[in-house]
Amino acid sequence: MELRHLHYFLVVAEHLHFGRAAEELRMSQPPLTVAVKKLEQELGVQLFDRTTRSVILTPAGRMYLDRIKPLLADLDKANQELTEAGLGLRGRLNVGFVSSASYATMPSALRRFRELRPNVELVLHPLTTDEQIEKLLENSLDLGILRDPTRVPGVELQEIHSEPLVVALPAGHRLGANEQIKAEDLADEDFVLFPYKYMSGFYSLVHSLFDGRTPPRIVERAIHQETILGLVAAGLGVSILPASVSRFQMPEVSFHPLVGEPKTRLYAGTGTPNPAAQAFQKCLLEADREG
Repeated sequence: MELRHLHYFLVVAEHLHFGRAAEELRMSQPPLTVAVKKLEQELGVQLFDRTTRSVILTPAGRMYLDRIKPLLADLDKANQELTEAGLGLRGRLNVGFVSSASYATMPSALRRFRELRPNVELVLHPLTTDEQIEKLLENSLDLGILRDPTRVPGVELQEIHSEPLVVALPAGHRLGANEQIKAEDLADEDFVLFPYKYMSGFYSLVHSLFDGRTPPRIVERAIHQETILGLVAAGLGVSILPASVSRFQMPEVSFHPLVGEPKTRLYAGTGTPNPAAQAFQKCLLEADREG
């Protein structure tokens, strides 16, 4: 049984006229008549009573119409949804993000994407950069928002945002009155930083500021910048973080630019090509351009 023959039956049943049905189907009447007769032969029942003056559905034809019409409608809907999914207009998009992205371009990009792709279910996963790279390689994430990632085969990276690094100091710190701070001024300080295991690229970036000098003395490690700021506020050490984190107001912590304004960067990382992920990446870039 051919699917098109079911569609032919449906159109003839709606018009109860082979000529008008053929016109709607943009075909001549004889092939339509042959196709309906073939369907009746395959089913073993007569679907239409035909005379020279009229075409009417038989009781079996009416029953078949009641069954087949919603099935074909569901099939059409499924085909349409499948097409939309292939275009990235429908489906699910798994997006990972580092927590510091919440203070940069991510909120604006999320609003933009939800407006443009309302039928895409957006599932957000707060993860560190290295966790995201692992999941991108496993194809359990469609897109990741990464902080200073190390390039690895199988993950495409595109820069979406750059910003200066700042020094976070506890209240009353000896350097608190400085408008800007030199990296060498921090040589004797205790540091609170992200662990290398989860943020290896950012960790290496911070260490590069001390090339040729004593590396930072790390006394505490934390995954989330809110935790790092809490430890700084408690006086356990200082930290170096993206400037956007300063939007997280904490009275016991002050933020100071580094001399030379070294930069940290956010990247969109993708693995398997995905049209919805490409659309979200475009939203991230547009959000960054608009500031």
